[in-house]
Amino acid sequence: MNNTTRAALAAILISTGVGASPDDWPLHGGDHANTRFATLSQINRDNVDDLELVWQHDNGRKASFQATPIVHGDRMYLSTPYNDVVALDATSGEQLWRYRHETTTDKFCCGPSSRGVAVAGNRVFLGTIDARLIALDADTGEVIWDVQPSNTRPDAAEAVAAITGNPHFKGGKVVGATGLSFNMAPQVVDGKVFVGTSGAGYGLHVETDEQGQQQLSVIGIAGGDKGLRGFLAAFDADTGKELWRWHTVNEADWAGDFAATTPGGTPLKRDIDAERAAMAEHGGAWRVGGGSIWQAPAVDRELGLLYVGTGNPSPQIDGQSRPGDNRHTSSIVALDIDTGELAWAFQQVPHDQWGYEAASPPVLFDAEIDGKPRKLLAQAGKTGWLYLLDRTSGELVKRSDPFVPQENLFAPPTEDGTRVTPAILGGASWSPAARHPARGLIYVQGIHKPATYFIKPLEAGPDSPWESYGYFRFTDEPDWGNVSAIDPITGKLIWQRRFDQPMVGGLLATAGDLVFTGEGNGAFHALDAETGTTLWTHQAEYGVNAPAVTYRVDGRQYLAVAAGGNGLFGFPTGDRLLVFALPD
Repeated sequence: MNNTTRAALAAILISTGVGASPDDWPLHGGDHANTRFATLSQINRDNVDDLELVWQHDNGRKASFQATPIVHGDRMYLSTPYNDVVALDATSGEQLWRYRHETTTDKFCCGPSSRGVAVAGNRVFLGTIDARLIALDADTGEVIWDVQPSNTRPDAAEAVAAITGNPHFKGGKVVGATGLSFNMAPQVVDGKVFVGTSGAGYGLHVETDEQGQQQLSVIGIAGGDKGLRGFLAAFDADTGKELWRWHTVNEADWAGDFAATTPGGTPLKRDIDAERAAMAEHGGAWRVGGGSIWQAPAVDRELGLLYVGTGNPSPQIDGQSRPGDNRHTSSIVALDIDTGELAWAFQQVPHDQWGYEAASPPVLFDAEIDGKPRKLLAQAGKTGWLYLLDRTSGELVKRSDPFVPQENLFAPPTEDGTRVTPAILGGASWSPAARHPARGLIYVQGIHKPATYFIKPLEAGPDSPWESYGYFRFTDEPDWGNVSAIDPITGKLIWQRRFDQPMVGGLLATAGDLVFTGEGNGAFHALDAETGTTLWTHQAEYGVNAPAVTYRVDGRQYLAVAAGGNGLFGFPTGDRLLVFALPD
């Protein structure tokens, strides 16, 4: 079978849901379960030290580069920052075509990053930072259709003036604000394309100079009505027609039960009496309630459900004008594939004031617990726990031991400042976890970067409805990251490796008993899946802050990863895709 035939067959198998060749990397998470596990073992722990760079591709867009390459047959599809798409020969890096994206706005909520494309049939699907969903011809890169769901960008000028005039932010530059974008890689199943919005939480990113150092503060402004509602929507893969839309927040269950603890029993330290009293004035906060969606859903075709994590409520940090639990923000939810109807929701953090979004994508697997088979879902939380749920019901089965330090967890922001860790970056950020089925382990990237949370009053008036604002500042204490191997059934940490910088980007596990991970300093590592020992390292020029993939063409296994850094973390940004293999 030649490579053209293999690519065509793989596309048919994916579009019909039968599954692609094990040689390919056909979906963002590797499979619909988001396991990021490859059955290939030509590269293994006995020979990985022989890996060498066989080709690289520079895309010309030097910015935070987070994309997962998609590989069908001998062809690779890759999105760049600012949403260009390139098709490459997967064995040589030769560019076959390039789609150049023209944005409709220069105001992006969440930076220029794209986490990748989806491919099904003869189409490449791309969600864009200006909130468009585009279908391209997989052979030519020509646009087949281009749709933009309803999108608004709240006018933040008044709030900007109020905030940047404050002594804490005087002279600050607003580098990010509210507005819907599609940063996630789309998911495709049964002729439907699924994509969710980021940027729904009303807030500003303000950069200031403090004692000669740049400081990033994320600010939430209470009062007013300038937020957005996040949503996940399904589109017809042939036509681009919107089939259904599920909004993260709605009036019916926005307030919830005013939970005093998390589902795991940890106190939330809420002033519930004050929240109940505020419902009369702020009961309609759900209309601008936030709940972004950052990563591709996992799919259980047998149950007919999608599983997706949701973002924090709006406004972020300052929860005074959004009383109640703010369901279904900072949650894992299960939705009917055909209708978008909510099957169940598990809210990790009711009334979230710390940015503890369910950002890392859910991972699905089956296992026995107490001798009984269970359909399970695991998700690495920004709270620092790995959550294990029954995916048929949403029941919490287990919460792991913490994989990062937890101090002053769920303490509310104050005027004088409250130090918290994990802080707004996590825990685990958007980085995808990986699961090794033979070992029964889930591998998670962790972040230790404490921050101090503040709430400050604002003078309200008829022309300025803002009541207060919350913000965080990172502390000047040392930060670091780690990779943890966790048994999700017992919740125990099997091993941990600590690294000098916060870990963000994602992981890959393989049948060669390897786990691949990168660092912001450009180090790209192969770890022993059993022990965490470093077996091989490549030093890249830019930060390796994207998840690696592996694939095989003509009997040769390749390993590919984007090396383009992450501007939010201060890691060196670039435009390079690196591809490795064993010597011929």
